[in-house]
Amino acid sequence: MPATHARIDAATKMGPVHYSVSDLGRMTAFYQEVLGFSLLDRSGQTASLGAGGRELLRLTRLAGARRARGTTGLYHTAFLVPTRRDLAHLVLRIAETRTPVHGTSNHGTHLAIYLPDPEGNGIELAWDFPRDVWPMKNGMYDIASAPREGVDIDDLLTEIERNGAEWTGLPAGTTVGHVHLHVADLESSEQFYHGILGFDVTLKSYDFGALFVSAGGYHHHIGGNIWRGVGIPKPPEDALGLRTFSVLLPSGDELERVLGRLSAAGIECKQESDGYLVRDPSGIGLVLAVASEG
Repeated sequence: MPATHARIDAATKMGPVHYSVSDLGRMTAFYQEVLGFSLLDRSGQTASLGAGGRELLRLTRLAGARRARGTTGLYHTAFLVPTRRDLAHLVLRIAETRTPVHGTSNHGTHLAIYLPDPEGNGIELAWDFPRDVWPMKNGMYDIASAPREGVDIDDLLTEIERNGAEWTGLPAGTTVGHVHLHVADLESSEQFYHGILGFDVTLKSYDFGALFVSAGGYHHHIGGNIWRGVGIPKPPEDALGLRTFSVLLPSGDELERVLGRLSAAGIECKQESDGYLVRDPSGIGLVLAVASEG
């Protein structure tokens, strides 16, 4: 695949993620009752959930679906809340519902709380620090100067004591901040996401086994790692987990430019109802679409 070195528009952002699930009722209830998502639509075997009217997550029941081990796919989806207090409310909600967590981290760019959903999809609940304090150098995430610590939960919860507003669910303004993927190979991933789609590389650490890319100077919109091994296969059609994630371009003209680069590279794009479906070198599906206004 030839590299073009064209840059994707700085206003590019992430859209909703779409999972195949086994128990639609249980999964919908978890995201609503534990994390405060709103049910936007329920049609047949698919539920759409989000916040403030914005879709963040789509769940589709797949009969007989099973968890595939050792394959490419989702590491986690980061749901990014607007304020530190919002993250504190989510932490309190997790504690009140006795929901298991995997851990926490202060990345310097953002605070992160990690947990699984009932079918094992990784969740990162995140809040960004102001950009001017991010450990970035020349557009790259400076992992060496980033904090190596967890989130101070007691300090975080003081946000609720200071501000006191009652929690009413996931707030408007919540977005999909990034998706982090298990990929088969970092070099081909870089060639695809950077060389063809045009994202900027913000972390390239093959020794660490990870690659981050972003648009507009963000710390990362898409992460890839080879922590499951190099050359791992893509999941079977009947697997639980990530179906697609979405990349939202700011205009139809920008979408056409990106589609043109994919076509020039010989990569097939399939037009669907919500955008153009393309698969990365690891077989992971992403949907390219134009962001709606608002």
